[in-house]
Amino acid sequence: MGRRRTTFARIVRTGLLYFARNAWLAMAAMATMIITLTIILFSVIVNATFGNTIQQITDKIDISVYLKDTVTTAQANEFVSNIRKLSSVDSVNYLDKKAALKAFIKQNAGNDKLLQAVNETDNPLPATIKIKPKDLNQINQIRQYVTRPEWQQLQSDPVSDNGDRRATIDKITHATNIMRRAGVIAVVVFALISVLIIFNTIQMAIFNRRDELQIMRLLGASTGYIRGPFVIETIVYGVVSAVISILIINALFVTASSSLQATSFGLLDISYSQQFFQEYYWRLLLMQLGLGILIGAASSVIATQRYLKFKSPKK
Repeated sequence: MGRRRTTFARIVRTGLLYFARNAWLAMAAMATMIITLTIILFSVIVNATFGNTIQQITDKIDISVYLKDTVTTAQANEFVSNIRKLSSVDSVNYLDKKAALKAFIKQNAGNDKLLQAVNETDNPLPATIKIKPKDLNQINQIRQYVTRPEWQQLQSDPVSDNGDRRATIDKITHATNIMRRAGVIAVVVFALISVLIIFNTIQMAIFNRRDELQIMRLLGASTGYIRGPFVIETIVYGVVSAVISILIINALFVTASSSLQATSFGLLDISYSQQFFQEYYWRLLLMQLGLGILIGAASSVIATQRYLKFKSPKK
């Protein structure tokens, strides 16, 4: 066990030495890895932001059923009870005429002219049943139920299901899918470029150290002992690139916080993006480190597998 620890410590020390020697040579590899990891991090934040926007709009979507003034409390309660039995319904809220008026006044608190017009007339608002679906895709199923002949005769106006908000959600979903696909393509492209650049960097390092490696082989060094420092070197590439990528995103948020804290670009809520980044900072950092190490180590293993064909010396 002690010998293994010593060997591992030597491999790590040698790998760090290789990194220090090849720092300038590794700049291109790390620059590409930084771009790759930054795109991944940006994609995660954007997807989370769009998801939050969709959830906020979804929470405000409901189906409103307006009842005639002649509908009795017993009839309304029976209607509500039957709606609650639907598996596609999340919640049902019944507002009588007084409650509907209070809700309307609260919702339009800043519109003085509208409220004045409402106060000057007898309560014009009908009793309303607000139905929140479990899934937006089930809205039509609920609509079909509440518009059955036995229930439609109780209604004063057509059923409302916030079609404009549903259209907004469709736009956000479409934008999210486009961003996700573009992000995946960009990540794949830059990840392949990173692997190729690291591959060539390790190839050049092996060529520059061919005499040193040949001596190590003649002295009985194992393939793992020779390959190890190169893997450690590229893992350092990944760690440094991951840290820089998350610092770049952090710097962007810090720079923009004063002017963009309460701003949205189209459907992208910058304030939530910043909040998400701060809340999950350490998880995102661990994700970046893991991806950076994976890309670096995989690239090095491929390169050394191809160019380090060492055989154990014959005794």
